[in-house]
Amino acid sequence: MSFDVLTMGRVGVDVYPLQTGVGLADVTSFGKYLGGSPTNVAVAAARHGRSAAVITKTGDDPFGAFVRQALDGYGVDGRFVGTSTIAPTPVTFCEIFPPDDFPLYFYRLPKAPDLDIEAGDLDLDAVRAARVFWITGTGLSEEPSRSATLAALAHRAKAGTTVFDLDWRPMFWSDPDEACTYYAEALRHTTVAVGNLDECEVATGEREPHAAAKALLAAGVELAVVKQGPRGVLAMGRDGTTAEIPPVPVDVVNGLGAGDAFGGALCHGLLSGWDTHRTVSFANAAGALVAGELACSDAMPTEARVNDTLREVHNSAV
Repeated sequence: MSFDVLTMGRVGVDVYPLQTGVGLADVTSFGKYLGGSPTNVAVAAARHGRSAAVITKTGDDPFGAFVRQALDGYGVDGRFVGTSTIAPTPVTFCEIFPPDDFPLYFYRLPKAPDLDIEAGDLDLDAVRAARVFWITGTGLSEEPSRSATLAALAHRAKAGTTVFDLDWRPMFWSDPDEACTYYAEALRHTTVAVGNLDECEVATGEREPHAAAKALLAAGVELAVVKQGPRGVLAMGRDGTTAEIPPVPVDVVNGLGAGDAFGGALCHGLLSGWDTHRTVSFANAAGALVAGELACSDAMPTEARVNDTLREVHNSAV
């Protein structure tokens, strides 16, 4: 079948403290949630009514079974979720110090199963047929995932919408200086690039938002989306369209899932044929809603809830 949204890359289990403002050494209770950025993007897209699937691998363990059960519960197709014997399913812990301090602790050594995806594991017909195909920078950080990701991009050849989430995680790279080379190769095959200022700087060498967006367009994409945190979002198209979206006010509980909610909502807007301003405004509001919740996957909003938030923001500004 042809999926509306097909993502590829990181998966795991998020173990989040149920107490905020407390370091892990003193936390006494935790919640367990589906995790991994591209996996949560698929969950977010499914929450908007889109058919979604994820290409990834888990370990052969109970947490791998949990991942499959959670995907099924969220309405995300798990047929492309493989099993690797190299390591257990990754677990990620965080500390929650609102409004802007959320340290992450990744347990992905010596190598996470989702980095064990090989080119031969891919259903290239499904990759090419997907209306939106979403990959991440983490997928480029290590072999064989790097070659598999680039093979998928080359086979897709910009069919439909191909999104590169710049997703810069320096701890996943044995040589972070290599990232720029592989990011440049991926950008040649993608139509949309999404990243924050740090990620844009890695990809382009530019940190000023407008300069970074122009550099991403020059690298080959059709739409560059630069997330600026409390300064909102800048989107720039090759057709000359520019949209600058202010932040949506929110009492932040956990900012870690906001980018994934933004990604799933961005996919929904692109698939709906909305203009750039409406699409990015919608994605921005979805991200804000999840930043106001503890969990990531569980908190992904519906289209109706995002639209309600946008109306509230508009009415309060009038």
